[in-house]
Amino acid sequence: MPMWLGIDVGTGGSRALLVDDRGAVLAGFTAPHEDMTMARPLWAEQRPENWWDAVVAAIRGVLAESGVKGAAIRGIGLSGQMHGLVILDDAGQVIRPSLIWCDQRSQQQVDFVNAKVGREKILEYTANPVLTGFTLPKLLWVRDHEPANFARVRKMLLPKDYVRFRLTGEFCSEVSDASGTSVFDVVRRRWSWEMMDALGLDRSILPACYESSEITGRITAQVAELTGLAAGTPVVGGGGDQASSAVGNGIVEEGVVSCTIGTSGVVFAHMEKVAYDPAGRVHTFCHAVRDKWHVMGVTQGAGLSLQWMRNQLCPGVSYDALTAEAAQSPTGAHGLFWLPYLMGERTPHLDATIRGGWIGMTAKHTRADLIRAVIEGVSYSQRDCLEIVEGLGVAVASVRASGGGAKSEFWRGLLASILNKRVVTLETQEGSAYGAALLALAGTGAYASVPEVCRAAIRETASVEPNRGDAAFYGKAHRIYQSLYPALKPACDAIALLG
Repeated sequence: MPMWLGIDVGTGGSRALLVDDRGAVLAGFTAPHEDMTMARPLWAEQRPENWWDAVVAAIRGVLAESGVKGAAIRGIGLSGQMHGLVILDDAGQVIRPSLIWCDQRSQQQVDFVNAKVGREKILEYTANPVLTGFTLPKLLWVRDHEPANFARVRKMLLPKDYVRFRLTGEFCSEVSDASGTSVFDVVRRRWSWEMMDALGLDRSILPACYESSEITGRITAQVAELTGLAAGTPVVGGGGDQASSAVGNGIVEEGVVSCTIGTSGVVFAHMEKVAYDPAGRVHTFCHAVRDKWHVMGVTQGAGLSLQWMRNQLCPGVSYDALTAEAAQSPTGAHGLFWLPYLMGERTPHLDATIRGGWIGMTAKHTRADLIRAVIEGVSYSQRDCLEIVEGLGVAVASVRASGGGAKSEFWRGLLASILNKRVVTLETQEGSAYGAALLALAGTGAYASVPEVCRAAIRETASVEPNRGDAAFYGKAHRIYQSLYPALKPACDAIALLG
């Protein structure tokens, strides 16, 4: 029986997923990554070599678990965490650990690019503002602080594209992931040579760029021996994790929006034509669907907030136990608010220095209130994203929930009331790896297009409607939540100067 493989290079681990020609999941295997290194506040690095080791382990694991031979796999799709900087020397070796998506150290470089190129020109060249989380400022940080490393740079890749290089020997990317680099022309779906030239950067460091369902290379003989895959198996472009997750959730046509609560939180909407927020509060990127686009708002510390709380304050407690405890706290957590700014914030603030925390705490508050406030605060931040997306003219009838947060019935119900939308769950909750596998199905000719494979493979299984009373309460509470950022901004700027 023919099968297709999706591989997702996440933050916490790499996952390999096997599907059949109907998109049914046959087996999956996840290999963990090393923890990110945070040498200073708001810094975040990982070793690309560790991603590769995890991908090899995940491929071997899924083949062993399923009993499938590599020769049965007709194509492979790749997904991965976006924005990370991987720089290689002339021998194809990693020069330094990757500055990953949530690294916020490059504000000075962002300011330099804005002054050098001009904010209006940047929007003209890329359709997005330059942000500290994006790839370009990270490269410029290396140039400014590690000149010896910068002098060795011959190629710049994104995380999943480094894995592609190891799988195929090809230096390639694709349009959805490239859109988040700040050197990609989102409207014309090509690298922005205008940005590269304006900053004096060598064009040759950028890889070839394809549409997400195009074949970009084939498994080498060496990798076949290492993993059990068959040499020559085609590898398609794939997508950044959010575009891939959207494919896995069927957000490939108008009318449905997704909310993915993983380490970060993302509200994602399909667009037939390019539209972007002049203030840059949400990102407009190329979709993994050929000649289509998407808009998304991002919360930096979504699931990360609950993970941080568990690790630091509730060690050994499962997430299910945490959400069960949160359910014991009333709506609004007795007036306690959580600001999920553990890694600065993107939407809507574009602020690398804002800090998180609980606001409104009294001696009455319990641990259950603390947990509930975290979940509510993350959900408020996703409402911020949704309101901006709707303001761009995107119609939202329902929201498809995915990611770790969506596995919780309690969180889904709370999210429905805070967003004041029907929240839907799908038969397959695999997210990015699943979307990568569907892209492989389309790219190798099993289906004529990405929307066609999504219509065949994706099915809604359950939904939850907003609680009318809770929705009214949360509408008022959300306005209080929104008032906290401007009130705390001056103090957070001062705190940031302390280091």
